Amino acid sequence: MCAAAVATPSFAQNAQSADTGPGVQEIIVTAQRQSQRLQSVPIAISAFTKDGLDKQQIRNPSDLQLSLPNITFTKTNFTSSSFTIRGIGDLCTGVTCDSATAIHINDAPLFASRLFEGEFYDLQQVEVLRGPQGTLFGRNATSGVVNFRTAKADLNGFSASGDAEYGNYNSVRVRGMVNVPLGDTLAVRAAGFYLKRDGYTKNLFDNSKIDDRDMYGLRGSLTWQPSSSTTIELMGQYFHEKDSRMRIQKQYCQEDPTGILGCLNTTRGTSTTNSNALLANILTSKEFFAIRGLPTAFALGSIYGPSVYGNVVNPADPRVVNTDFRPTYATSETVLQGVWRQDIGEKFNLRVTGNYQRTKVDSQQDYNLAVSDRTSYAAGLGALGAAGAGLLGPGLQAYLKPAASALIPQGPAGPLCTSLSEPSGTGIFGGHSTCASTPLDFDRSNQTQSSWTAEGVLTTKFDGPFNFLLGGIYGQFKVSENSYYVNSFGLDYFNGVVGAFSALGAGLPPAYLGTPFYRNNGAMNDGYKLTTFGIFGEAYWKMNDRLKLTVGLRYNNDKKSITARTTLASFLVPYGTADVFDSPYVGSYDADPGLAGNQLVQQRQSKFGEWTGRAVLDFQVTPDNLLYASYSRGYKSGGINPPLSPIFAVPENFNPEFVNAFEIGSKNSFGNGALQLNLTGFYYKYKGLQLSRIVARTSVNDNVDATIYGVEAEAIVRPVRELTINMNFSYLHTEVSQDKFLSNPRDFGAGRKDAVIIKDITNAANCAVASTSGNVAGVNAFVNTANQLINAGIPDPANPGKFLVSPGANLQGTTSFPAGGGIASTGAYSICSVLQSVAAATGGGAPFGGVTVEASGLPVNIRGNKLPNAPSLKFAAGVQYAAPVGALTLTPRVDLTFNGASDGTIFNGVIDRVPAFTQLNAQLQLDGPDKKWFIRGFIQNITDNNSVTGLYVTDQSSGNFTNVFTLEPRRYGIAAGFKF
Repeated sequence: MCAAAVATPSFAQNAQSADTGPGVQEIIVTAQRQSQRLQSVPIAISAFTKDGLDKQQIRNPSDLQLSLPNITFTKTNFTSSSFTIRGIGDLCTGVTCDSATAIHINDAPLFASRLFEGEFYDLQQVEVLRGPQGTLFGRNATSGVVNFRTAKADLNGFSASGDAEYGNYNSVRVRGMVNVPLGDTLAVRAAGFYLKRDGYTKNLFDNSKIDDRDMYGLRGSLTWQPSSSTTIELMGQYFHEKDSRMRIQKQYCQEDPTGILGCLNTTRGTSTTNSNALLANILTSKEFFAIRGLPTAFALGSIYGPSVYGNVVNPADPRVVNTDFRPTYATSETVLQGVWRQDIGEKFNLRVTGNYQRTKVDSQQDYNLAVSDRTSYAAGLGALGAAGAGLLGPGLQAYLKPAASALIPQGPAGPLCTSLSEPSGTGIFGGHSTCASTPLDFDRSNQTQSSWTAEGVLTTKFDGPFNFLLGGIYGQFKVSENSYYVNSFGLDYFNGVVGAFSALGAGLPPAYLGTPFYRNNGAMNDGYKLTTFGIFGEAYWKMNDRLKLTVGLRYNNDKKSITARTTLASFLVPYGTADVFDSPYVGSYDADPGLAGNQLVQQRQSKFGEWTGRAVLDFQVTPDNLLYASYSRGYKSGGINPPLSPIFAVPENFNPEFVNAFEIGSKNSFGNGALQLNLTGFYYKYKGLQLSRIVARTSVNDNVDATIYGVEAEAIVRPVRELTINMNFSYLHTEVSQDKFLSNPRDFGAGRKDAVIIKDITNAANCAVASTSGNVAGVNAFVNTANQLINAGIPDPANPGKFLVSPGANLQGTTSFPAGGGIASTGAYSICSVLQSVAAATGGGAPFGGVTVEASGLPVNIRGNKLPNAPSLKFAAGVQYAAPVGALTLTPRVDLTFNGASDGTIFNGVIDRVPAFTQLNAQLQLDGPDKKWFIRGFIQNITDNNSVTGLYVTDQSSGNFTNVFTLEPRRYGIAAGFKF
């Protein structure tokens, strides 16, 4: 059994005063809000002390996944991350989404914490609870809890420790702590860390290194014990990072030469997306200018022309990129905490906790991780330069000179200027720009938030068989800023040139279209607020010395409100306007089409209230063997989808998710502690699991039912004091358990030959046309006929002599995608709204065998598909031998982790596969007498695997490329430290 159960150690707070003999040391945890032996807690839990973290080279939360069964961690888009436990992670994206894995510090909940960016330092221990924890740890803990326990100020004496490390990539890491008692009742403690290293990633564009680290953390704590029954603890910590961390490690694409999809559907590929699929390139194309009745001489290219990324090299190595925009990353987090512990007589204990958190993050990165070739822009830039110089007449000069001055201030052959992401919305036309010899495209994700919680927990210490716990918590979470921007020279060019012609045609003063960049403002002007409270309790009935029943119940209440909007080229803005929403023409913009009239913001509210709880029966077979069975109900509140560009209609809200979890487990110690073996089996019925997908450049969340089951085994073998072997193994099965039809953005034709995938030249979205009779020739003929109508122009029946769609687009007919591209349908550029009108005018396309036009693509049934980031198999093993060398101790250690393959999206396509990976670490440590000092040599990821932890697929207007997230490359170095 031990040989099969391959994993890593679960060390935690030592109950023994010294490590003097064989056997696994005692572990004390607080998974049930009271100090208990880990082996006595009827919960699947793993715990690590500071020493355990160092031994296994667990330096940050991402490394935890290498040492735990059925747990994965990955960064995700928009500066987020997902800590997945037993197949349940943060699959929901958006400011109103809640984390399925509850992150706590000293039992207090954190909201959208940046802890996953930092490094571990001066921790007492880390506890990871697997399975729903909806009673004691509260709202949204449907997958489990990660609880970080900081070291407290110690009244028992002065102590200090420190260590310094140097490794490859010029990595310097320093940690330190000092603890000072101030009399018999008061002590203070200060700790901190600093990390600085060079970048992991080479940039071919300028031969620089990016993705470096420059961060530090500080923590101060105070313990005051005015009496034996009263303890007051204060803690404050601050984290800061400012460097070139890459939010997205690498982009992959199997280029689609047609440009209709951007990237194909068979392999991730090492090409770049076809730029003719991108919004900026479509809106500046000759074809778009033609349907708008604008002079095509000002267009920057054609949708049928060469891709501006056609000559770009995209190496397969995820540590080599080609970008003309250096990433920037800045984040900070402040946590303040106070705890009052009060014994009330001999039978009651009261714990009151207050917690405050404030977090900021701001990240920018090249959107396409590729350098555009500006050659095809020459004619359009030349026309703009000539108009701005007055060579095409004073009338055009008055309108186009401001745009030319902003976009090409040194003329058509000079630098190209792009808007900066900034809140006024004026961008380049308000003087907020960055200029380069190449056309830039980049995004920005920034958020500022704050929260506070107050919690009280009363526990009993009765001598009899009955005890209980009662508690309540109240909290508020506010997001004062949450924006996602996409900037590109092409978008600026479109907004400047098309805005000028639009103002000229309407007889208005010179103007541009605002905002010149895409901005999804998910929480404006303190726009998102969460108010939450919970009331909970547990009762413990010890039926006899061996059998105990635990019953818990909790009521959760959440209220959410949000003010948000999405803008891009939404209305005309006269030059000189300080803020785009001060424009006299802003009345044409509607942020909330769901309400009558034009709204400048979308405002929504939602409320959720649910009961959760658990029941556990545990049986102490012997003092060293525990059996337990449990049922628990978990809940995560629903939320509000971000506002979309007016292209698709999707539900405004998404529902809560629920899980009914059944678990059986056994915790065992054999051979006087020489072997510790814990086994767990679980079965989950999930209702309304929240899943995210990209629609119209915005994340939209759906709900789906799922079934999950699996087994876990953890073992520690210590036959003699010097030798320790740690192992774990897990198996996981996940599947969607209901009929659920969603369109796959990679294949809007759903694998059908009798369908045509359309790239809409008015907004760069895709739609699909499908035959209702299986007539392949008919559906292609329908699209070709509609394109001929578009090319001839579509008159405006309300305005004789004018056109809804001007003639001259010269759209081509349907075309086949390349063999081996994974697309059975044909494709074409067209206008989806026109296709819908033609279908209606021809009786559903009757002359062509019948057709239907699907704005959001042809759906496929995802029933039976696996959940994302849920590998079926995981195992890990570690072995160390502490060999005495006189008064010294020499300890070699090796750790091996295998993480099985998983799926990156719910569609489970071959292209979505996250491959299995193996990581091997080793270190050699020499400890001085009584372990007062040490010297350590280490190596992580010995085989230098580029392990992918997760992926994200962009939407069609961005070309369907794949973002991947990876573990760190091989690291090695030497460290030394002391403690006294």
